[in-house]
Amino acid sequence: MYLKIETPRLQIRPIDISDADFMLELLNSEGWLKFIGNRNIKRKVEAEEYIQNILDKPSSYCHIFELKSIPKAIGIITFLQRDTQQYPDLGFAMLPEYEGKGYALEANKAYLSEIIKSQLYSKIIAIAIKENSQSIKLIEKLGMRYETDCQESDTVKLALYGLSAKAE
Repeated sequence: MYLKIETPRLQIRPIDISDADFMLELLNSEGWLKFIGNRNIKRKVEAEEYIQNILDKPSSYCHIFELKSIPKAIGIITFLQRDTQQYPDLGFAMLPEYEGKGYALEANKAYLSEIIKSQLYSKIIAIAIKENSQSIKLIEKLGMRYETDCQESDTVKLALYGLSAKAE
């Protein structure tokens, strides 16, 4: 579900091809490589293709969140229906120099609130590598609760969190 949202400090908007430079930087950041995985995107044209791939998938939504004070993209929120999961998966990533300032929490709370208000989904999940304590803390601050472990490979252990998305 593509949305435009404004928070006190951020603009949240759908990704577009003009975000290729930002995505190139994000996809090659230490946190992305360690906790999400190397996508082998090394050139702007590859970042543009990566974004186009996202835009071409009807069940994948990617939003940029940027600072209002100086329009600069600092992170993303993804909302994906994975083939391997029953419920849509909320994900996020951010440039390292903006971590620890509450931006990811602010953006994800606002996005999640709109998803819940839409009443299109009964449940939302988030999946994180168990060693990614920063992401897990944020997931828990969003009200999601641990449900089960998932196995991605012999070496990567994932934790799945869930949240009822029924509006109260």
